[in-house]
Amino acid sequence: MTALRLAIIGFGKIARDQHAPAIAATDGVTLAAVADPHASLPDLPHFTRLEALLRDGPPIDAVAICTPPQVRRAQAALAIEAGKHVMLEKPPGASVGELDPLIAAAVRAGRTLFATWHSRFAPAVDPARQWLASRRINAVHINWKEDVRVWHPGQGWIWEPGGLGVFDPGINALSILTRILPQPLFVTAAELSFPANREAPIAARLWLTDAHDLPITAEFDFRQTGPQSWDIVIDTDRGPLTLSSGGKRLVAGDEVLVEAADAEYRGLYRRFIELAATGTSDVDLTPLRLVADAFLLGRRNIVDSFED
Repeated sequence: MTALRLAIIGFGKIARDQHAPAIAATDGVTLAAVADPHASLPDLPHFTRLEALLRDGPPIDAVAICTPPQVRRAQAALAIEAGKHVMLEKPPGASVGELDPLIAAAVRAGRTLFATWHSRFAPAVDPARQWLASRRINAVHINWKEDVRVWHPGQGWIWEPGGLGVFDPGINALSILTRILPQPLFVTAAELSFPANREAPIAARLWLTDAHDLPITAEFDFRQTGPQSWDIVIDTDRGPLTLSSGGKRLVAGDEVLVEAADAEYRGLYRRFIELAATGTSDVDLTPLRLVADAFLLGRRNIVDSFED
């Protein structure tokens, strides 16, 4: 099978740390070019804009769009119009509604649109889903706290409207939760903490439930220092199940069920190759809808200004 020739659009920290190494380690896909105003890779064709890449670049079959979410819709539309398969980093866009025209365009063009949720490909996520399938779930709590200065150094876009603030990591937890729980979820209340000098929250508390009134709480914070916290604790009729380290470790009671290395992005690219082979799309907007509802329902609190 001919390898999928792919260009990365937006070569920031996530593209450099995750996408490029995953492509290099995955059979069936090859990195053909980079489009970014500033960053590049040695010995690889480089363009400052997607338009220039599509006009003057080497032949490609697909793009992975890793730019800030505020500009992804326009770039994805351009790539689909040019006949390319499109992978969207999470979150897939700055709003829920802007994805509908992209989905329709991909269908018309017979091209793949893949809205990725990389945390769903963590090694303990599907085992957690299987373990929970035969248990009664009594309550769920998410504790998802990290240091924005470590993971998004100097990235001002994350504090702008559409950048999501603390929901950029928080949506990872929601993507796992909506994968492992058996019933659809919805937000009932939220408290959002906005720095006085920013347009996106630095911390949030959420209350969610399902049609059976399952109590779910979540705490997100971008101000964590030291060890980072990426944990989901689920109380069941067979004892607690803890999904930790962002989905790499799974413990039932005192028994370690899964403890594995990170391979999320290789999983993403294997899935993208499968989808592109048939021009099929995979666009689950459920995690983004939950974040949008948190903004709709959230009580806004102003906290101390934040500087990188």
